[in-house]
Amino acid sequence: MKIKILGSGCKKCNTLTENAQAALSNLGLEAEIIKVTDYAEIAAHGVMSTPALAIDDKVVSMGKVLSSSEIEPLLQ
Repeated sequence: MKIKILGSGCKKCNTLTENAQAALSNLGLEAEIIKVTDYAEIAAHGVMSTPALAIDDKVVSMGKVLSSSEIEPLLQ
């Protein structure tokens, strides 16, 4: 599983990364977390507002910081 955090590297992006790591830990899962800061790549995913969360290249959230409890069902 690959999780991508798409955004400029702002505080919200960092919080989303931490929440994704917490969700993985809570579920006992392992995944590669990739931070994508290249605007061309972010746009290629169809993301218009950041931060965004993509799981296995499918964007599941954009424009908000999901909590770890909101991310957990998306990972299952």
